[in-house]
Amino acid sequence: MNAPLDPSVSHAAGASAASPLPSAQWTRQAVEDLFALPFADLMFRAQQVHREHFSANQVQRSTLLSIKTGGCSEDCGYCSQAARNDTGLEKEALLEIEEVVKAAKEAKDKGASRFCMGAAWRGPKDRDLDKVTQMVKEVKALGLETCVTLGMLREGQAERLKDAGLDYYNHNLDTAPEFYGQIISTHSQADRFDTLDKVREAGIKVCCGGIVGMGESQKGRASLIAELANMCPPPESVPINNLVPIPGTPLENAAPIDPFDFVRTIAVARITMPTSYVRLSAGREVMSDELQAMCFLAGANSIFYGDKLLTTGNNEEDRDAVLFERLGIVAV
Repeated sequence: MNAPLDPSVSHAAGASAASPLPSAQWTRQAVEDLFALPFADLMFRAQQVHREHFSANQVQRSTLLSIKTGGCSEDCGYCSQAARNDTGLEKEALLEIEEVVKAAKEAKDKGASRFCMGAAWRGPKDRDLDKVTQMVKEVKALGLETCVTLGMLREGQAERLKDAGLDYYNHNLDTAPEFYGQIISTHSQADRFDTLDKVREAGIKVCCGGIVGMGESQKGRASLIAELANMCPPPESVPINNLVPIPGTPLENAAPIDPFDFVRTIAVARITMPTSYVRLSAGREVMSDELQAMCFLAGANSIFYGDKLLTTGNNEEDRDAVLFERLGIVAV
């Protein structure tokens, strides 16, 4: 279903590493056509693509730790950590390196292979980056893959993270470009692409996905997937988050996405980004085992593992272990 470039795919097509290029293959209409397939046909196609590139019964596990919580100056409508959102979250300082290393050791002992560190900043100051790069070095020394999400990067900061041994940088597109302004007003999606370009140019792998269930249409979800799939190359890791409505945020009363539409989003991501890890991310704690199993069948092959994702809940580790055993899934 690859199709010629539709100029509507790109917000600003150019020669940068992360932004969509003129050679992009997935038009919005082609992605919408995937969403419109009968459910069984879509799942069958996603399974074919998945098995061509990955083991069908292996799932990668990551653990996410908030290393600096609350007080962010951005106004993301879904986020408990935005200073202007009255969510009752206490602002906390950047953790000490020893605390992070301890958490990373515990994560490894419990089976995680990647350790992700998130900080609630618009972007890191250089003095903060000094400490974060040391965290990366020490976590990397434990034999774990490393990932950070620190907001928007300035010139030279991605190179410093690369020199520290960083494997992945997470910076999500969040939602469709045409819907972005309804969710965030303090920066543009183009600002996010600017950081992603810096990450690519530094030689760091990209972790980039989005959030569904924020009131976007199916066309909006197709538009988001097209933006991701048309990055050159696509992100190596694609987290698909199901909105967790948090009291005190503008999206606290958002209507939940239909479960089958969520599974469709996973399947379409798998088909359009065949070599990427598609991560079943936020929202798993309220998903039934059956829904999660359908997501794995649709091509999700990565999860966050642990009882917390930054400030929101996650599946208990024991529940994951039991589910994996029931499904015959091997954790990697």
